[in-house]
Amino acid sequence: MNIHGIAPLLQVFDMPTAIRFYRDVLGFTVHATSEPGDDCNWAWLKLNGAELMLNTAYEADQRPPVRDPARVAAHDDTCLFFGCEDLDAAYQHLRTHGLNVKEPKVAPYGMKQLWFTDPDGYGLCFQWPAKQETHDQWVADYGIEPKTIA
Repeated sequence: MNIHGIAPLLQVFDMPTAIRFYRDVLGFTVHATSEPGDDCNWAWLKLNGAELMLNTAYEADQRPPVRDPARVAAHDDTCLFFGCEDLDAAYQHLRTHGLNVKEPKVAPYGMKQLWFTDPDGYGLCFQWPAKQETHDQWVADYGIEPKTIA
């Protein structure tokens, strides 16, 4: 099979809020939508080869006034991982946009990681190799620039 890429589909409570987060905070571009503008039912977003689709969790006439806590809690099982080389700058950027995030940390398996959630409670992790072995593997797998990790 000749498969190219992946585009996860996330069910969101409030599409304009979700689009503003992914577009205005994280830098995605809106590639396509089901209707013009941010108040649509479906959106396809792209950023540097990453793709993500958003879909409204409810039809407009069936949307409850507030998020269902049980539904949001179930989002704890979903996390999207993105490669991001300058995690310290990303941390500052997210803080500037009002996100309550903790500083990046290095995981035992060699990845420096910055964890946070989107407005619907989906986990997001920006990560980059922090150990030489992991970096060398990313050079082979993703074609990133070879360098020596201190």
